[in-house]
Amino acid sequence: MINTFIRTVITSLLRMVILAVVREAGQQNYADRNVPSGQYDFIVVGSGTAGGILASRLSEVGHWKVLLLESGGAPPPESFVPAFNLALIGSDVDWKFRTVPQRYSNRAFQDNASHFPRGRCLGGTSSINWMMYVRGNRRDYDNWEALGNPGWSYESVLGYFKKAEDYRGKRNNDTASYHGRGGPLVVEDKRWSTPLLSGFLRAGQQLGYQVVDPNGPEQIGFSVADMTQRNGMRGSIAETYIKPAASRPNLHVATNAHVTKILFDKNKRAVGVRFQQKGKMRTAMARKEVILSAGAVGSPHLLLLSGVGPAKHLQQHKIPLVIDLPGVGHNLQDHPSIFGLAWMVRKGVGTSIPRLMDPENIKDYILNRQGPLTSPFGIEGNAWSLSPEGDPHWPDLQYLFLSGTPAMDNGLALWDLVGYRRKLFNQYFGDIFGRDGFMIGPMMTRPKSRGTVTLASRDPMRAPLIDPNFLSHPDDIKTFVRGIKFAISIGNTSALRDDFEAVFNNKVCVCVSGESFPKGNRDDLCLTQVLPGCEHEVPGSDAYWACFSMHMASTTYHPCGTCKMAPGSDPYSVLDHNLKVRGVTGLRVIDASMMPLITSGNLNAPVAMIAEKGADLIKLDYDVPVTPLP
Repeated sequence: MINTFIRTVITSLLRMVILAVVREAGQQNYADRNVPSGQYDFIVVGSGTAGGILASRLSEVGHWKVLLLESGGAPPPESFVPAFNLALIGSDVDWKFRTVPQRYSNRAFQDNASHFPRGRCLGGTSSINWMMYVRGNRRDYDNWEALGNPGWSYESVLGYFKKAEDYRGKRNNDTASYHGRGGPLVVEDKRWSTPLLSGFLRAGQQLGYQVVDPNGPEQIGFSVADMTQRNGMRGSIAETYIKPAASRPNLHVATNAHVTKILFDKNKRAVGVRFQQKGKMRTAMARKEVILSAGAVGSPHLLLLSGVGPAKHLQQHKIPLVIDLPGVGHNLQDHPSIFGLAWMVRKGVGTSIPRLMDPENIKDYILNRQGPLTSPFGIEGNAWSLSPEGDPHWPDLQYLFLSGTPAMDNGLALWDLVGYRRKLFNQYFGDIFGRDGFMIGPMMTRPKSRGTVTLASRDPMRAPLIDPNFLSHPDDIKTFVRGIKFAISIGNTSALRDDFEAVFNNKVCVCVSGESFPKGNRDDLCLTQVLPGCEHEVPGSDAYWACFSMHMASTTYHPCGTCKMAPGSDPYSVLDHNLKVRGVTGLRVIDASMMPLITSGNLNAPVAMIAEKGADLIKLDYDVPVTPLP
């Protein structure tokens, strides 16, 4: 992890700045009542995007008593300022998970494993993420329904995206009918960008792609990132849903309450939960339902601890079986990305840490909520390329454009935050330490590899084993090779090469096809020195990029799928299409873990939709009228 002393100093300075200038950071009021008592109609476990929305929507029914349990506390002050998101990774509001060592990927990373950040505070990961609002592709949801999940087609869920959203952007007038107005989740145009963003968008046009609204009717193209922020500040679920609802007398928000077990009666009905708070074990009972919204790691972990899951696995840990559900913890999906393709540019056009702390930029943020502090660190835009197989408009690759490199801080801390091996990092990025630059990160949107979340121990305080199993399917490596080539073609356009003097982190010059030539004789492409570990391959060849992928591919922090929604005929089905856990009653899972297949983009917006729809499913089951969808 990042040097503890460095983190402490940086975080202390950030908090001093924030508390001095951002009034909202000192006015957190989530009506926390630390000691729950009595019975509740609904108990929601986890206050992230899904759980926070569910608690808010269910508590709209005045005669329902709702308990929201959160393992962490309130979001820290620095979470309010978008640019300080890096300070949150590995902090006290992060679960600090790590994957198990990977066999096919992460070879450039410490222990062949990844940091696996998940938010541990009110708002969950929405309080620490990169704030990008991306719904995914309409075909993602049509496919969910085609797999046997009625009610989850794009036309069925679009209204829930719009219900959640309060779109305040100015860019996407042509797609206004696809956006919602007046919902809790404020979505704004990105308020600040480096000059490199314009180059990225023009690069896409030079390659034949349009600038698009990826949350409109079609996704293929290049785009500026839409952000879940309000007036230049982070718009976490804690602020947009939980805080406005927390003053309701029928909603009880309990923090620092770590749930350890779901309680079942003899009829296999979920009747309550056991949780640890302030050093004591407590119990809360549910008259109607227990709802797990602890995320793609937390929800399957809690099911397994409670005796719901694969019988053999539970027997190994001597956990009494409630119901044999082989799919619990399986079907783990994530978006693997490669963040090692770096370009140098002329000084002054990229993101830099000193510019963030420039007094003029701080002043601009204080007075106008403008400037670099309004944007997550380095985030500029996205692109989705046409797919060569199947429907070309259902992309299998997304490209994240960042106006910085892992070497921008001269090797001080970012290398460890990402998780690289130090020696390899120094060899590969050493020549660009402190230089302005950008990265284009291919992100696989529809990977074929599947992983697991399993028990390390029956001890509920011990983290589960997280194995994304990245690149275990050989087709994923082929997809990355194609994605790397497209990323290089973006960086090699005149829009970036000529206008910003972009030069690939180079030592050896080659053609994209792999043909080598002496440096300076041609300018098709300049590659870095051979990545340590891939010396046996010809630089620039498909085999080299395959090796590069296996070394540099890692998580984009988008886990899902571990409590799969599927018809009963699927042996790995955990949930029905109403998100009820199979084989028991009174229990649902409503979060990213329900996804049968991952969506083609960042997951925060889809999870908000899932929670909005999940709340209506519950209301309809109890004959409570629901609000018509926009």
